[in-house]
This record gives sequence, structure tokens and C-alpha cells, in this order.
Amino acid sequence: MSASQKSWQARLSSATDERAVAFVESISYDARLYQYDIVGSIAHAHILADQNLITREELKEIRQGLLEIGEQIFAGEFTFDAAHEDIHMVLEAALIDRIGKTGKKLHTGRSRNDQVALDMRLWLRDTIERISLAVLDLQRAFVERADDQGTLIIPAYTHLQRAQPVVAGAYLLAFVEMLQRDRERLADTA
Repeated sequence: MSASQKSWQARLSSATDERAVAFVESISYDARLYQYDIVGSIAHAHILADQNLITREELKEIRQGLLEIGEQIFAGEFTFDAAHEDIHMVLEAALIDRIGKTGKKLHTGRSRNDQVALDMRLWLRDTIERISLAVLDLQRAFVERADDQGTLIIPAYTHLQRAQPVVAGAYLLAFVEMLQRDRERLADTA
């Protein structure tokens, strides 16, 4: 997609200044969303085919094209062009280059805002899962360390002052419970 093919470019009479291109691009941030945009696009293509807006053959072309682009990106063989602004436009341009006019049909019935919302939701879901698993590993480490402490007595604190003595293992297990609450909150957002 050339600079003059941007969705908003038709209102302007000259080429976009490179500073404006650099200002509006988000591909430097959202390139990491490529796999989610591809998954969402394939799902959207299935919906279009189910509604007879594209043929089954066009669905197959779109799906195969997107999967090949995803493989290229994963292998580090894909060049992200800031002139295309965001991951959605980059993938759409690459799909059109790869399969021709059929690629233009993929955008039917959805907005960029729909794509952004879906991509972010899927990315957050995966990120929350990774964080939750890391917290679980931390909980296990606390349990292991608590078991190692045996009967070691340490001073507990309340209101930043020493209080009654406690077993160090019990103190460490309190963190396990706090972290569990955090994992449950993360699960509520996923």
C-alpha cells in the first residue's frame, strides 16, 4: 500500500510528510499482535464464508495467505513498513500482495476498531496466563522454602513494630495465600 493509499490520504493533495508517518504509525508497537490479528482475520473470513459473502475457495485463499504471512513473520523474514501504520494494514497489504483482489474482501463487515479490540483481548488473555503461571511458580518456591524452614522462629511485625514470634514457614505461607488472591484476580480478568 503506497502512502497515497491510506484510508485518510484521499482528503490530502500531496504525499504525507515522513514526520506525520512517524507520528501516526503504531506498527513499531503492535507488530507483536500479528498472530492475534491473523487468528481474528481467519475467524472473520469463516464468518464471511458462512454468510456467503465470500466463497469457500476465497476463504481457503485468505486463510492460506494469512498463515504463510504468519510463518514469514515468525521466521523473521517479514519486513514491517511504517507507511502502513498498524498491524492490520500491514497484514492486509501483505495479503493483497500475496493473493490479489480476494484479499480486499477480508475487511468486509468489520472496522479497525473491531480488530484492535479483538487483538488486545487475545494478547491480554495470553499475557495474563503467562503471568499467572509465573506467579504459580513463585508460590511453589515459597512453599518449598517454607518447608525448608522447619521450626525456625522469627519475629512477626504489626504496625511496623515487632510482635509475637512466629514460625518462618508460616510467615512464608502467608505470601502464598496473598499470591493466590492475585492469581484469582488475574483469572477474573481473563
